[in-house]
Amino acid sequence: MAEKDRQDQESGAATAEQSRELRQRKRRRWLLYIVLFAIFQTAIILLFVLTIMRIRTPKFRLNSALVDTLTYSADAANPTFNIRINAELSVKNTNFGRYKFQDSAVSFYYNGDPVGTLFIPNSRAKARSTKRLEAAVDLSSAGMPNRPQLGADLSSGVLFLKGRSRLNGEVEVLRVLKRKKSAELDCDIAINLRQRIVGDFSCN
Repeated sequence: MAEKDRQDQESGAATAEQSRELRQRKRRRWLLYIVLFAIFQTAIILLFVLTIMRIRTPKFRLNSALVDTLTYSADAANPTFNIRINAELSVKNTNFGRYKFQDSAVSFYYNGDPVGTLFIPNSRAKARSTKRLEAAVDLSSAGMPNRPQLGADLSSGVLFLKGRSRLNGEVEVLRVLKRKKSAELDCDIAINLRQRIVGDFSCN
């Protein structure tokens, strides 16, 4: 009888030990699940912050420029030019929210002197899209204060201009996060006077 009681006690102790080990394994398994879930959630949050919530400056570019009308005189005593250009510009918004920009203008210069202005009305570029803008600009030497180099440049057949602009606006993500962003345009333009075309242009 005593032997049977001892065996029962040992069996009960073994069962209790197995039950305790089983509970510990379950706790460790649940702890592992919780840790993995926390890591997964952290990764999702980091991905969200680094991609969707990261706000980049939109890109403002001159895509094309076509000469509409062109007249010029290389007379050394009174060199002049009058040119109308049809331009296509673009605002590339790579953000996950729209970019709303204010009225702006592209100013054109010859040797630092202003020769024309292209006006840009306020608009918006949708999330992860490119807004294209078309406009005409009249370029003229009429308002230039001095023209010592103009006659020689016109005689060479190529007129070099610069176009500069700053587009001020705001990126809005999920209607919650808003950031002011300014996109800049800085272009060098070469107009071939004899062929009446924009021979080359490059933008930074």
